[in-house]
Amino acid sequence: MQLHISPSMRSITISSNNGFIDLMKIKVAARHISYRTLFHTILILAFLLPFVFILTALVTLEGVNKCSSFDCLGRRLGPRLLGRVDDSGRLVKDFYKILNQVNNEEIPDGLKLPDSFSQLVSEMKNNQYDAKTFAFMLRAMMEKLEREIRESKFSELMNKHFAASSIPKGIHCLSLRLTDEYSSNAHARRQLPSPELLPVLSNNSYHHFVLSTDNILAASVVVTSAVQSSLEPEKIVFHIITDKKTYAGMHSWFALNPVSPAIVEVKGVHQFDWLTRENVPVLEAVENHNGIRNYYHGNHIAGANLSDTTRTFASKLQARSPKYISLLNHLRIYLPELFPDLDKVVFLDDDVVIQHDLSPLWEIDLQGKVNGAVETCKGEDEWVMSKHFRNYFNFSHPLIAKHLDPDECAWAYGMNIFDLRAWRKTNIRETYHSWLKENLKSNLTMWKLGTLPPALIAFKGHVHPIDPSWHMLGLGYQSKTNIENVKRAAVIHYNGQSKPWLQIGFDHLRPFWAKYVNYSNDFVRNCHILES
Repeated sequence: MQLHISPSMRSITISSNNGFIDLMKIKVAARHISYRTLFHTILILAFLLPFVFILTALVTLEGVNKCSSFDCLGRRLGPRLLGRVDDSGRLVKDFYKILNQVNNEEIPDGLKLPDSFSQLVSEMKNNQYDAKTFAFMLRAMMEKLEREIRESKFSELMNKHFAASSIPKGIHCLSLRLTDEYSSNAHARRQLPSPELLPVLSNNSYHHFVLSTDNILAASVVVTSAVQSSLEPEKIVFHIITDKKTYAGMHSWFALNPVSPAIVEVKGVHQFDWLTRENVPVLEAVENHNGIRNYYHGNHIAGANLSDTTRTFASKLQARSPKYISLLNHLRIYLPELFPDLDKVVFLDDDVVIQHDLSPLWEIDLQGKVNGAVETCKGEDEWVMSKHFRNYFNFSHPLIAKHLDPDECAWAYGMNIFDLRAWRKTNIRETYHSWLKENLKSNLTMWKLGTLPPALIAFKGHVHPIDPSWHMLGLGYQSKTNIENVKRAAVIHYNGQSKPWLQIGFDHLRPFWAKYVNYSNDFVRNCHILES
């Protein structure tokens, strides 16, 4: 771009080197031109020339070389300045209209979808699709992608469910080796506790814990963590109840690995004479009912609904854990009969770790209630601490709608202090059995299967809330669990699928559990249960 001032100072010429800007001549009157006028003229031109240069560069870069200089300038400065019409707004509105139309119509049958965006562009170019066809293809491709992502996520959740329901090889090995040890080693068969300590099992001046499990490694962590965290370990008595197949191995572990000064008793369900099919017919029916067996052991994929959210699907899978039809998981409803001489016990699940002294639990006044439990309706997280009855029960069922309030606060199993004296004055067990029967009659439609829903009904009006710091839940659900809150909690609970002894457990939460595993033990080492 050049600026030329004639020698006579009567004309100023502006020219473009590339021909995009036409010659502009400014003629100056021959007479009486003042230097001030000339100065102002040059100043104005100096101001305008950079903009002319920028516009020229933009046009050149965009390759618009078929429009006149002023036409291109009009495109840049806008329709209002130079009178050109901008169609972009109308085109966008038309495209929105087509998208809304396509969204409300069915995708045409037989619409062939490209495998990639580049293929879509190529087909559009070759077949000259109109905007509506393009919109249909775009919608179909997005829906296909969403479906594939959802199926992949459901498949991941299904695999996680199977992993959570299986028995790790190392834990299975531990049970087999300890069972073999029971048959060959007299020390593994020694009486637990020793005869002189038997009176302690019914002495209410001690702190009695009940643990019902078939997982030997998990049981060892619960007991060890309780003893090491206690300020008075000599007052601790553990009553461990297991099934018949695990009894020998469980007994061997605690006979060979005493936790002195605490006292441990190991019993199998087969050793309780009154715990028979005749006395607990409902539980036998639950185990043998075809619908329940198919629900827990059938084809979980066939029951999957892709319209469910991933959270809903995960919750359904969790409720299908086979442990929920195990007698061990229903035993807590029989605590007054299991321990007729005891006044108060703390019942623990096998996926908890005790981090602080629990002696003050026995001093809590339950105010005539039976069950001291942490409520789960007053937290912020969606998975664990925001549960009401509506989360567990089907309120479209007339019996549920009649007897229960959907907004009633739920509470947690896992760490509960039970007043057995107050319990014996109630009909909690009968209520529990009655509602189990009703659910069987209703073809299992009254609630999500599991042990907590019928307990929520049976203990209704018999629960005393205790401080949440006693029992922190959700370590098997949430990877974002606050570590500082974990450290402060008296009992941490790995409820959920990601148990700390499984590979799917959360790595940053596992150490709180693993530090109570005796990795130097020969049985643990020989079964390759390695410290993580």
